[in-house]
Amino acid sequence: METKRETTPAIQLSGITKTFESVIANHNINLTVHRGEILALLGENGSGKTTLMNILAGIYKPDSGSIAIDGNPIVIHSPEDANNHGIGMIHQHFKLVEVHTAADNIILGDKKLGTFLKASRRERIKELSERYHLHIDPNKKVYNMSVSEKQTVEILKVLYRGADILILDEPTAVLTPQEATRLFEILRHMREQGCAIIIITHKLDEVMAISDRVTILRKGESVATVNTRETDVHKLTELMVGKAVELSIERPPVSHDGNLLEIHHLSVRNEDGVDALRDVTFDLNQGEILGVAGLAGSGQKELCETLAGLMKPYAGAVLYKNENIIGKTPAEIIKIGISMSFIPEDRLGMGLAASMSMVDNMLLKSYNKEKGPFLKRKGARALAGSLVEQLQIVTPNIDTPVRRLSGGNVQKVLLGREIESNPNVLITAYPVRGLDINSSYTIYNALNQQKEKGVGILFIGEDLDVMLELCDRIMVLCHGRITGIVNAKETTKEALGLMMADAAEKKEGKA
Repeated sequence: METKRETTPAIQLSGITKTFESVIANHNINLTVHRGEILALLGENGSGKTTLMNILAGIYKPDSGSIAIDGNPIVIHSPEDANNHGIGMIHQHFKLVEVHTAADNIILGDKKLGTFLKASRRERIKELSERYHLHIDPNKKVYNMSVSEKQTVEILKVLYRGADILILDEPTAVLTPQEATRLFEILRHMREQGCAIIIITHKLDEVMAISDRVTILRKGESVATVNTRETDVHKLTELMVGKAVELSIERPPVSHDGNLLEIHHLSVRNEDGVDALRDVTFDLNQGEILGVAGLAGSGQKELCETLAGLMKPYAGAVLYKNENIIGKTPAEIIKIGISMSFIPEDRLGMGLAASMSMVDNMLLKSYNKEKGPFLKRKGARALAGSLVEQLQIVTPNIDTPVRRLSGGNVQKVLLGREIESNPNVLITAYPVRGLDINSSYTIYNALNQQKEKGVGILFIGEDLDVMLELCDRIMVLCHGRITGIVNAKETTKEALGLMMADAAEKKEGKA
């Protein structure tokens, strides 16, 4: 049996094709993963990675092609079927019940032994934790956990259901560098235990650090599978994009003087009445990109929405030319001379109207300036056409609803519209989240162009390597407090990670 497992792939996808109406998401894809192996799945947005993994996880059914597990042909009709065949998927956005304990979440949905946490189940959780080095307090409530602890619970969930083939979708997107290192240690140990692991990620340095082989998809087809030790970041990028890409982010020197915004002792409660920002003080300068780093939920969202006039703090001030803008509506903020553009993380919820075209989404920014009862679309059509060319937006036409565009192209539409309004201040939250490398660099270049015009940019990000290259200064938030503001040229990813995780507690301990 062991010999078969060594020579026969744990997973073999053959000729997988999947279409959605006229769009070919996957075309004749072949993919193999062996036990005791970590395979990275790379590709630009819209290349078919997620569709392919959703087929393996039982969310979609292929139009044609076959799936074999350990050499045995199978048909996967549902996620439950996938579980029964030992396939577990850990999604980027965790699916946990916050008010329940780790142990409760792990057994939820397991119909075999009822709904109670019996002694045998506790022993099973303990055995899995020890075997895979997954250290977690089974009695800890999820709402008290760090992001990495929640991820550990998600991994234990799929292992508890018998999975030994794991799919991880962007597993380090919300982790500090230290937590990512810990995750990689866990995955390597799982590999040693004979698990077959697939990782979907956009971070090429992580591909090189953790994978054994890499499969690259482009435009719905598999273009190559390579051994990681025989390739490098530049070769992988070229395979993804189809051409050579320069992998360096420019950081034009700051050539403007003076503050644009001064934030003093800002304190904000979220909609649940919990302090999201506590005594936050900083300034944003002309011609500067100020990065904001922090684990998810550290106050980034509330900071953005407060500066944009969408939330009201209970203490503190935001000064523009010595005038406090707190309490003013977005329209009033614009009226006193602040041209502020807000690019939220929820692109199709807060940023754009999903069912409307590019043209109509351009009008949303300027319709109130129109005179007369009728909207004039000529200017908006010209702007939409110009953005398609400037930012290389892929769309059937400018009248296509934006919900039908890929994530990268939606982000380009939103960023382009906000930039064209000639802002003094640009607030952007996770502008390249989930985007492929080509789209990401287009956006970095656009931000740098605004910086050179003297725009002050607040850049909420999660990729610390990018922030160290792109930003002039980096501010770190931890539990709603600032734990440091540093010069990007003079710090390291590890130092930022420590500030993101527990710098405040360490300082208090030293005091």
